[in-house]
Amino acid sequence: RRIVVSRGRLRRLLWILLTLSAVGLILWQCAELLMNYYSASVSVTVQFQKLPFPAVTICNINPYKYSAMKEYLSELDKETKKALETFYGFSEGKSKVRRSVDEWNSTGSEFFQQIPLLKVEDFPRMATDLHSGQKRKIEGSVFHKDSSIVNSGDSNDIIGFQLCDANNSSDCALYTFSSGVNAIQEWYKLHYMNIMAQIPLETKEKLSYSADDLLLTCFFDGLSCDKRHFTRFHHPLHGNCYTFNSGENGTVLSTSTGGSEYGLQVVLYIDEADYNPFLVTSTGAKIIVHDQNEYPFIEDIGTEIETAAATSIGMHFTRSRKLSKPYSDCTETGADIPVENLYNKSYSLQICLHSCFQKAMVQSCGCAQYAQPLPAGAEYCNYKKNPNWMYCYYRLHEKFVKEQLGCQQICKDACSFKEWALTTSIAQWPSTVSEDWMLRVLSWDKGQKLNKKLNKTDLANLMVFYKDLNERFISENPANTLVILLSNFGGQLGLWMSCSVVCVIEIVEVFFIDSLSIVMRRQWQKAKKWWNDRKRGSSGKAPQASDVERQGHDNPVCIDEDLPTFTTALRLPLPQDSPLPRTPPPNYSTLRLETAFTEQLPDTLELGQH
Repeated sequence: RRIVVSRGRLRRLLWILLTLSAVGLILWQCAELLMNYYSASVSVTVQFQKLPFPAVTICNINPYKYSAMKEYLSELDKETKKALETFYGFSEGKSKVRRSVDEWNSTGSEFFQQIPLLKVEDFPRMATDLHSGQKRKIEGSVFHKDSSIVNSGDSNDIIGFQLCDANNSSDCALYTFSSGVNAIQEWYKLHYMNIMAQIPLETKEKLSYSADDLLLTCFFDGLSCDKRHFTRFHHPLHGNCYTFNSGENGTVLSTSTGGSEYGLQVVLYIDEADYNPFLVTSTGAKIIVHDQNEYPFIEDIGTEIETAAATSIGMHFTRSRKLSKPYSDCTETGADIPVENLYNKSYSLQICLHSCFQKAMVQSCGCAQYAQPLPAGAEYCNYKKNPNWMYCYYRLHEKFVKEQLGCQQICKDACSFKEWALTTSIAQWPSTVSEDWMLRVLSWDKGQKLNKKLNKTDLANLMVFYKDLNERFISENPANTLVILLSNFGGQLGLWMSCSVVCVIEIVEVFFIDSLSIVMRRQWQKAKKWWNDRKRGSSGKAPQASDVERQGHDNPVCIDEDLPTFTTALRLPLPQDSPLPRTPPPNYSTLRLETAFTEQLPDTLELGQH
């Protein structure tokens, strides 16, 4: 059977399809606009102006004078030397002969009883205790610590130490290293932190370097400076550090000229001969450039400078500003982060992470880790009071690295921060031709406190300066506002449906204002009817005929609640006392024919006679 479709129907069908497609496209575009409403655009502004000079914190890589620390580290150093002699045949001033295990056991070893060193022979099932010589089966977890010094030998060369739970000796973890250097150094650091945690802060400040010990010469912006321009800052792992331009007195230095001659120039006395041979394996100093309100995380982002060299550090200054919620997941001041700031400095992501770990350390292990500030009411860990702290610390740190503590989820980036991009260059210093007289003059300058000639390996020259005075400001701005959103929405309507503001207003008027007026009118009629019925009920009167005439829509004949139409009006009954309407009789006088002639025509007379 053939189906015939008219052209009109095809046009209407095509018009409906086009309209639906346009509406769907408009809805899709509007949804995309709404989804991308909270997007930001990045702008970069460069200004040439006088710049504030940052704070520069300088630390000796060796935190404490080894000559002053021998009283506290003598037993640990003795045990370390014995271990090196037994394991590797290391001996000072003697032939390289390994000590027997029995000879070592006769002296006892408290440090190796706390943390036994092991040599893994059948990895990862069997290991030999390097102190007792006994073989033991490895139980529990095995963690391999990668390092920069890698021994490419076989598995028999793997050395590590074992940590066990003090309350459960069967719960142990073995930490292995690819090199014995790293294993011995990590083992030494654990005992070192345990000893330093028991020394008062005032004593440790005296054991470290003073400003007179560290600083030989100082220039800033072409003018001489001295130790009064530096503020002492004690770091748990780096001892006494000194911050130039810390801003503690309320004054922040600035510079109006770029170049190495107008920055900070200092000559540092490193004193390599007084270094701890087991704690640090490099010589020099560490510096960090930071804002006056920021905490200097030397151990995380510090820059090392060499001895017998001139290190030039050129800076570019950048300020950054990100939009907070709902544009990004950053925090303005850190007040909305449920982590206590332990550093008494402005909020940063590193402060939050370190504070979060320290709080978890106190809650899980009952004491605080030595390298971070103390929370209120806590004390640093040592295995005399907390015999289980090392095992607990390593377990907790493992969870922290694997992001299982929740610190990485809680802590957020700061919305505003300052950054100094550093470019480092190194040159030999002093030169061969000037070495003799420079060392003599510097030795004479320091001769009041130093009774020896300086060596160039004891000195480091540092220059920190702005390469240019261009301040770069990177800011995020809202890519969309309410005005832009409405403009984009109107553009989509005008493109696909030829709608304008007047058209939208008319649609709103028809669908909302008119509909509202109709609904309100119906509600008013219902309320009016209810009020009239109530009045009749209270007076006891029946409705009069006149009422029926005046209010035909209240007649029972009108079933519809709306106002009467023409059809319903014809069905209304008439009053009883009025006669039915009838058709009036015709006016017959109007049917009479008036002749147009006064006399009859002759031809009509003749025809009538015949």
